[in-house]
This record gives sequence, structure tokens and C-alpha cells, in this order.
Amino acid sequence: MPDTTMTGEAMYRLAEELFPICRSITGEGVRQTLKIIQEHIPLKIKEVPSGSSAFDWTVPNEWNIVEAYVEDQEGNKVIDFKKNNLHVVGYSVPIDQVMSLQELQQHLYSIESMPEAIPYVTSYYKERWGFCLSHQLRLSLKEGQYRVCINSSLTQGSLTYGELIIPGETEKEIFLSTYVCHPSMANNELSGPAVVTYLAKWLLELPRRKYTYRIVFVPETIGSLVYLSKNLKEMKKNVVAGFNISCVGDERAYSFLPSRYGNTLADRVALNVLTHKHPEFVRYSYLERGSDERQYCSPGVDLPMASIMRTKYGVYPEYHTSLDDLSLISPAGLQGSFDVLKDCIKLLEINRKYRIKCLGEPQLGRRGLYPTISTRESGNTVRNMMNFIAYADGSNDLLDISEIIGLPVDQMYPIVDALLKADLIE
Repeated sequence: MPDTTMTGEAMYRLAEELFPICRSITGEGVRQTLKIIQEHIPLKIKEVPSGSSAFDWTVPNEWNIVEAYVEDQEGNKVIDFKKNNLHVVGYSVPIDQVMSLQELQQHLYSIESMPEAIPYVTSYYKERWGFCLSHQLRLSLKEGQYRVCINSSLTQGSLTYGELIIPGETEKEIFLSTYVCHPSMANNELSGPAVVTYLAKWLLELPRRKYTYRIVFVPETIGSLVYLSKNLKEMKKNVVAGFNISCVGDERAYSFLPSRYGNTLADRVALNVLTHKHPEFVRYSYLERGSDERQYCSPGVDLPMASIMRTKYGVYPEYHTSLDDLSLISPAGLQGSFDVLKDCIKLLEINRKYRIKCLGEPQLGRRGLYPTISTRESGNTVRNMMNFIAYADGSNDLLDISEIIGLPVDQMYPIVDALLKADLIE
């Protein structure tokens, strides 16, 4: 395993702790997950009653499950929810019946092309029951009678989400969103909450923040819709950039999915960081969306949201199966995503427009900004500074200048500091 920092190791341990929990869009699994995250950051946990409206949607009844199994005629549990919580179709209604294999097959789900994988299947908005299993196991089932038991409940309850507001010097906001609604899958589910938790910890420790940070852990789709329905007016007024954070734990290539038109500050920041630090990243179209950017960028909402991922959801072969386990993510993978998102936040914090204060080319030598001995390296340093000055006319921010002169923004930070100290820019 590659060397990683302590933060990567800590994020991986959090994912390990959360992995066994059976989560869905509602229920005790979500609450348990958020309470564990609450041990790391001062998260506010909120409940929204079943039946509540969220634009065109309605919060469904709350689903909880105790056990589920399929037992053969000899009393062997051939499918057991307690061995893997992907074995049950999410939101399955309760059942306790004996039936033939032929009848049972109508309620079984497997992937013929991935015979060892248990698929992840849900039925949130139509009542049904079902079991998921590897295709190998499905083929091994013998003719006979099977007892089918799902001890679950669908009752009036609530949808649960977590929110953390970290105040800054201005009411303008950076929005970070991740989801907490899938059962035991590591990259698709737990990498996002793990990385966002540690981004929040880092933000809380900063001595100063220009922006306020709005951070949410929501059930995907219905949770983001609920959150928007309660906060959209304020968010439309204040959010200047945001990131939907999902599938950030593997060590494959980075991926970028833009906002609806790809022209927001979040898009520009993400592309600048990825282009300079991970130029091999895969760029997707908004037409290939699939997570909560569908809600955050929808017409009328139009928040400035982009998505930075490792391998995009739906693309990697283990996606939505039991093969998306803890071996698919790593401390190094989590750390890499953490660092990229941290770089984006740093860029947002420092991004401003600067104006040179003198006419003509400033005399750098008398201010100690020009080397007394000329080398190739010193020549590059001066050239970068002069190129920056050439476009610091008050109309370009750091992102603009970076794109014009081809210099990563983080390499401009010391230039900006030096010019500010020399009172050459404002």
C-alpha cells in the first residue's frame, strides 16, 4: 500500500466503522451513521416527517429491518441478510411465507455477467419484496420449498439528514454535499462522508475563513430535494460555489462532472486544480449526471455545483454491488481526493482580482524582488511574476490569470504575497 498521511488513515478507519451499517433513504441506519459522524464534527441531525412535501416529491414512510433470510427444506439459511445487508432489496415489505423455488425466483436478483457479485437493488416508491444474491448461488438453489422471511417495517416516521454551518467573514457560502443512504458499499457510499467529515474538521481548525461553509449529509435524491425545499431561497442568495462529493475513495483516475452549463465558479476552480495537478483526469458531460447534481443544478435551482470524483459512479465494474467493498478504497485514494478538494477550497478562499498600483513596469530590484544573480530558475521566477503583473489590471481574478499565463494558482500564491508586501498590487 502506498505511503499516506494520518488523515488518509483516519478517513479509512471511519469508512471501516460505518461499513457494516444497513442504510437506506430513511431509518435507523441513517441515524446511526450520522451519530458516528457527529462524534467527529458538531453536526446537527434533523428529522423531516413522512408525508412532507419537497417540490414534486413526498417523503416516504420510514423503513427499518431487523432480519431477512431464505431457508431451504433442511433449515439452512441459503440467503441471510445478517451475512451481507445487500441481500435484501431496499425497502422490502415484510413477508413470512413458504413457497416453491419457481415462485421465489420471481423475487430474486443477480448479475449473470458478474457471477460472484451481490447486486444492490431498491424499490423505494413501489411496495415489493425481494432478495439479491450472487448468480453462482442462484444457480445452486435446488428445487423444493423455501421459507421466505423479511422482518421489516414501513411506518410513519421521518427522513434524517445532517447539517453543519461553519461561519466565515462573509455570509457568502461554499456548499459541500454528500449522501448517506446506501448500505455496505465503500466507494459509492462511504468515501464521500469520510472525506467530507475530514474536510469539515480541517475547515473548523482554520484561523480564518473568508466564506461560510454549508455542509450536508443527506439521503440521495429525496434528501437533497428536502434540503433544497427548506433552504433554497437562502442558498440562491449566498452560495457562490459548491461540490457534490461521491465516489472519492479508489486510486484510479480523477473524474470531473460539470454543472448544467459548465460555467460556474465551481467548474472553473475544479478544472484549474485538476488540469494542473492531475491532467489525466476524465472529463464528463452534465448529460452523464447521476447523483445529487441532478437536483442542485436543476432548472430554477441552478446552484453553482460541480462534482470531483475518482472513478465516476456507474463506470467502475464494482459499482452497486458487493464488490464495492473496503478493498476498493484506500487511505491513499481518500487522501488524494481530500487534497484535491482542499486545494479547490484554498483557491476559492484566495481568489480575488488584483490591480498593479504603478504605471509601466515596476522596478523589482529596489524592492528585493529581482535576483542579483541570474540563473535559469531565477529567470523563470521573475518571468512568472512579470506575467502575473501584466494581467493584474483589476479585471482578472487569479483563475483568469492562471488560465492566461498557464501557471497553477498555487504557484501564484507566493507571487501575490510578495507583491502585496511590496505594496505593488491592491
